[in-house]
Amino acid sequence: MLKPAELLLEYISLFTDETLPGPILDMASGDGHNGIFLAQRHLPVICCDKSRDTLDRARRLAAQYGVTITLWQVDLEREGIDPLPQESYGGILVFRYLHRPLIPSIRKALRKGGILIYETFTVEQPKFGKPHNPDFLLKPGELHQWFEDWNIIHAFEGIKDDPKRGVAQIVCRKTG
Repeated sequence: MLKPAELLLEYISLFTDETLPGPILDMASGDGHNGIFLAQRHLPVICCDKSRDTLDRARRLAAQYGVTITLWQVDLEREGIDPLPQESYGGILVFRYLHRPLIPSIRKALRKGGILIYETFTVEQPKFGKPHNPDFLLKPGELHQWFEDWNIIHAFEGIKDDPKRGVAQIVCRKTG
């Protein structure tokens, strides 16, 4: 059974109750389970990841669930390159991924009225497990600060259970 992120489940209506201004980008998508979950609801989804093997798993999983997704192999962390086309997406999902230089690209890539769901680890995470590298851990208030000028629908920073982890979450809509 396909198990999407809890935060996506909680806010799925933001994607299904309205007409989004473009496709949904599942960034650093891994096996694509979040994007595939949205594709099952007849939403256009692009799963991007650096790994060809991971995208092949996403392709097989999408086929198993009888949905079509677009696969995009891209290195989101190439220095000096903005990999995301501007004003192209009606939604962006980011889970368990942090590359700070991409934040301006994410802000520009989402169209006005688009939805961003972002959840990743904070500096509290090493108490519970990986990652430990501070490059992959949000500082207190950092995620909220990046999107504070947008319409924030949900924000959380703290400890979540099952499994125990230190995370920050934001669900927001890009304003004009």
